[in-house]
Amino acid sequence: MTGSASRPPRRSALLRVTTVVGAAVPLCMAGWLGWQALEGPTPVSAAGTSAAAPTTPSGTDPSGGPGAQGASGAPDASGTPAADRPTAASPAPSDTAAATASPGASGSPDATALSGRTVVLDPGHNPGNSAHTTEINRQVDIGNAHKECDTTGTETNAGYTEAEYTLDVSRRARAILAARGATVVLVQDGDRPWGPCIDERARASAAAHADVALSVHGDGGPASGSGFHVIMPARVVAGKADTSTIVEPSHRLGLLLREHFRAATGEQYADYVANQGLDTRSDLGGLNLSTVPKVFIECGNMRNPADAKRMTDPQWRQQAAQGIADALTAYLTTR
Repeated sequence: MTGSASRPPRRSALLRVTTVVGAAVPLCMAGWLGWQALEGPTPVSAAGTSAAAPTTPSGTDPSGGPGAQGASGAPDASGTPAADRPTAASPAPSDTAAATASPGASGSPDATALSGRTVVLDPGHNPGNSAHTTEINRQVDIGNAHKECDTTGTETNAGYTEAEYTLDVSRRARAILAARGATVVLVQDGDRPWGPCIDERARASAAAHADVALSVHGDGGPASGSGFHVIMPARVVAGKADTSTIVEPSHRLGLLLREHFRAATGEQYADYVANQGLDTRSDLGGLNLSTVPKVFIECGNMRNPADAKRMTDPQWRQQAAQGIADALTAYLTTR
């Protein structure tokens, strides 16, 4: 006997295949369900097709936060090494970088909001004035009086000068305004050894056919006083001065500047001068001789330790520039 009668009967090939497949399906399903539990669902694109999740390069922060390459605070133009000043190696802000600052209280003006408008920014004093005392002490006619051509300005106790501050903030404001489409003219851009005189500063606005002008300053008040204030022109009709046509629009600009500067910086109104952050004066040549709406802003008291700390901080100066730019934008787009 060969034993063949004891072997199980042979199954057809089709039956064998069906059996193998039937056993494999539960195993495959179990594996797929396990993968889903670990990996989660595959994202689906708007078109309804599966899309691979994007990958983030190592060492970068997709949110643009501190981990992102190139993230930094606002740059500084002063190059002043004192403890209450910005880092000496920090460069002046580029127009592109400063223009990307948040739009502030005025919303989000587009790149054409100020198209066709011309703004004159007058950075008070000049870093070189102290070396040209003869030139800046020369008397000039401001209509109702004669005054010095210019002055050296004030400074913090550590030596950060008003002239450095005003130039830096004016450049930052210029960048923001230019990004909104304005033509921006600086009366001086660190390109002159001294001055210019206050009468020339006033004439610069007419020469540029400006719609509006603003002079940036820092105050040198008593150390116990702090805060900012806006100076507007009084009505002066005397000699070469006639502010009759600019008093009302300058007052409107002053109110907007007070509002937007405070919103951008959080700075309080000056507690040692002016009234609720506003002052009207007839003794400033830059206002007396202007033929376009113009105001001054004293951004803080540089002799006060708390104000000095803020004004030497480049990030705060960016906020100051934002407030100035927002006020000028509001003035030019709402009248």
